[in-house]
Amino acid sequence: MKKVILISLVVLVSLPAFSQIKFGLKAGVSTTNLSMADVKTVTSGNTTYTVDAVTSAKYGFHGGAFVRLSLFGIYLQPELLFSTRTNEYTISNTTNLQSVTSYTAKQSFNKLDIPVMLGLKLGPLRINAGPVGSLLINSPKALIKDPDYKNNYNKMTIGYQAGVGFDIFNILTFDLRYEGSLKKYQNQIQSLAGNKTKFNLDDRPNAFVFSLGLMF
Repeated sequence: MKKVILISLVVLVSLPAFSQIKFGLKAGVSTTNLSMADVKTVTSGNTTYTVDAVTSAKYGFHGGAFVRLSLFGIYLQPELLFSTRTNEYTISNTTNLQSVTSYTAKQSFNKLDIPVMLGLKLGPLRINAGPVGSLLINSPKALIKDPDYKNNYNKMTIGYQAGVGFDIFNILTFDLRYEGSLKKYQNQIQSLAGNKTKFNLDDRPNAFVFSLGLMF
């Protein structure tokens, strides 16, 4: 939450320096590939599980509002977006190696994304880049089938976006961005007895983000 407040303060301090202000609404899709550096191992009582990511492309959706502050071809564009996407994992019970059982687990993530893009406008074309903070607003489904365990996640992560866009008649706006992760969510599986298993799941995988917006 402190990071969200800091980003908001930076935007408010910058407002008087810009001569043109436009408001807008936008929505779009993202395509992501989830990757994990190695297979994770989780122990629940006498049961051992392995967790691996399904790496096929998946889609997410986002929508929200933005403000564009312009001066001499340079602009600052803070955004507030609701976004959702799903990660998919293969979970295997490896306690008995002669009889390994596997299943697929899906986790849905609902977040508030706050990109703050600094860009250069060249006629109808734009190039931009900037940080993006993401605030997790739901509790993802547990990865392992054990009623004694629950998942805890870092609520706030920081990443970055960079890309290009173009405007039509200063009304319609299109953006294609690449989003990268600066910090992984730490997934902490905690038992009711107090035992904890911590491992990193990259819930901020690299993504391509496309959006369509309307300015007024």
